[in-house]
Amino acid sequence: MTGADQTDGRPPDADALAFLTRPGLTRLWTAARTRLERNGLRPAGTIRLGDLDAQEREALSLLLARPVTGLTATIRLLDLDTRLRASAVGRGLPSTLEELGPPLTDRRAVRDAAAAERSRVWSTVQAELDATSLTAQPWAAQWLEEIRRGGTLARQDPHTATTVITQAVHTLATLFPGTDPRPTPATWGRGELATRATGSAHGLDDGTLLSRLVLRGIAQAHGVELPADAPARRALWRMASVTPDEVSSTVLSYGLRPTGGTWREAALRERAAHHMETHLTLRELRTLTLTMPPGTRVHVCENPRVVEAAADAGRTAPLVCTSGSATTVVLSLLDALASSGCAFAYHGDFDWPGIALANRVMQRYAAEPWRMRAADYEYLATRAQVNGTPSIALTGPSSEAAWDTELAPAMDALGIALHEEAALDLLLEDLG
Repeated sequence: MTGADQTDGRPPDADALAFLTRPGLTRLWTAARTRLERNGLRPAGTIRLGDLDAQEREALSLLLARPVTGLTATIRLLDLDTRLRASAVGRGLPSTLEELGPPLTDRRAVRDAAAAERSRVWSTVQAELDATSLTAQPWAAQWLEEIRRGGTLARQDPHTATTVITQAVHTLATLFPGTDPRPTPATWGRGELATRATGSAHGLDDGTLLSRLVLRGIAQAHGVELPADAPARRALWRMASVTPDEVSSTVLSYGLRPTGGTWREAALRERAAHHMETHLTLRELRTLTLTMPPGTRVHVCENPRVVEAAADAGRTAPLVCTSGSATTVVLSLLDALASSGCAFAYHGDFDWPGIALANRVMQRYAAEPWRMRAADYEYLATRAQVNGTPSIALTGPSSEAAWDTELAPAMDALGIALHEEAALDLLLEDLG
């Protein structure tokens, strides 16, 4: 390992490379790489290797040109750099590690560059905010500082972070123009506002980063808490004169006969009289007076096929369908009916997602199980077997039925999933 100092950048010869890659030096190069990358690629400081075996002691002795006989060795990186330059390797420690691969990363420089990039993001955003009406709004600076401290944007790449926060600034400036005359409508549709800010009507949809930032600003402006659920988010949008999309999601209903006196309630009664199902939007639910006759019992099902069959058979009982999930519009209808004093009976699929959904609905509304007990499941399973109906395997993690402790064990024992349609004839009997 001795020889002339080679500084012309040529790779080390085969013998030198073979020596550098011997197993006894693996831990040395790993430790040196880690320390060098932390040091800004400067060979400074020391590394300590412990529990050295005979192979490692021999390799280190040859490399360092001094005996290494103990179980530990402390190595100054500057000495190692000097030794490598003076040896047949002919290059310093950073160049040697690059040759052995992979390329070195100057982690200090990376951190400094990232910090500088973040600083540029915030300086850009501050300039954007200062150029809008928000600069006169006391809450705007606090909003921006909360976002900075929260770290939400730090998890985004700089381009995305700058784009989204700038869009949020412009959106809030549109909603809170200060004393400037407003050249646009006082009330915005959320899709319209999103298109203006992002070019896409979905730019402010629930769950997007932009919508979260804008809602945080609206909450800050009005001095209210950030909403935790969809209805509260819609209420906050309306507080800023933004109308959320309340027409694309619907809840399937049948046989509702509210006693209100407007044409809306009359239309529901008319459809019920003609055995017609009705899809209600959130917008309609906000305008309906869903006062039901005293003692009304509303059946709730999971699958639209039950509603279809009830309409075909001319059944008269009120029925609401969750369509497989209790979405906001479904819960809004059930909440309104519960407020008017309705009682509920629930039926769904005998599979684990169906049990989880049933738990949610029954617990929220104190609903009675509607042919949803262990005995009902066992009867339907036996009937399907006798009729030669192909069975569906029960899959996924089990879920305890809050209303019947015997149901989940019975389902586990038989291992069969039964969709709601398996009980359709029995359900129709109850809806007469």
